[in-house]
Amino acid sequence: MIKIFQYECKRLLWNKFFLGLLLTLLFYGWQVLNSVTILGVSHTAPFSPWSFGDFLSRMLPLLWIGMLFFLTFFTSGKARRIAVLTAATPICPRAYALVRCAAALVGAALLALACIAEAAVFYGRYFHWYAWGELALPALVSLLPPLLFALGSGWQLGKIRPWLLYPWMLVPFVLMALPLPKALGLWNGSFFTAHPLALGTLDPAFTLPGAVIAIQCLLLAAGVAMLIFHPGKDLS
Repeated sequence: MIKIFQYECKRLLWNKFFLGLLLTLLFYGWQVLNSVTILGVSHTAPFSPWSFGDFLSRMLPLLWIGMLFFLTFFTSGKARRIAVLTAATPICPRAYALVRCAAALVGAALLALACIAEAAVFYGRYFHWYAWGELALPALVSLLPPLLFALGSGWQLGKIRPWLLYPWMLVPFVLMALPLPKALGLWNGSFFTAHPLALGTLDPAFTLPGAVIAIQCLLLAAGVAMLIFHPGKDLS
C-alpha cells in the first residue's frame, strides 16, 4: 500500500495542474496580504490571529477547488477503466480507496501549507514578526474541517456521478455571498471581521464561541464519516 500511496501522490502532485494551482494560490495570496491583511481587520494587527484567519478564509475557496480537482483524477473515464483492472487484483478495494483519499488530502495539505508559509514570509519581511505558533489554532480551525468535509463529500458525490464534483466546487463562493449566521461565519470569513468587534476590546485575544466550535467539529466528523462509509465502492 505504501508504493500505491507514493504512486498516487506522484500522479497528483507531479503535473501541470498542481503547479498551476499552486502559482495561482501564491499570486492571489500575495495580493490579499498586500491589499487587505496588511491593514489588519476590525482594528487588529496584520499579524493577529484575526487578520490571519481572514486571509485563510479568502484562500479557502481555492483550496476547496483544489481538493475536489484532485478527486477528479480518480473519477475520470481513464481512472474508471483502470478501476476495472484493480478490482480483479487482491488489493482490498476499501484500502485502495482510502489510499487515494489520503493522497488527495496530502495534495490539499501541501497547498494549504504553501499559503501559510507565504503569510509567514510576509509577516517576517514587513513586520519582523515570527511568533508563528500563535497562528496554529486559526489555521487548524479554518482549514482542517472544511477541507476534510470537501474530501468526504466530494468522494461520495464522485461515486454517484463524477460531474457532480464541478458544481460542488462553487459551494464556497455561494456561501461567501450569503448572510450566514455567526455559527457559520468561518465559511464566509465574517467571523474574523465581526467577532473581534463584538468583544469590545482593541486587538482582543483569539477566542471561539461554543457554537462555532460545535459546527466545525460536526463538519470534521461528517467528512471523516463520509470517507469511511463504503469508500471502496466503485465510482459510477
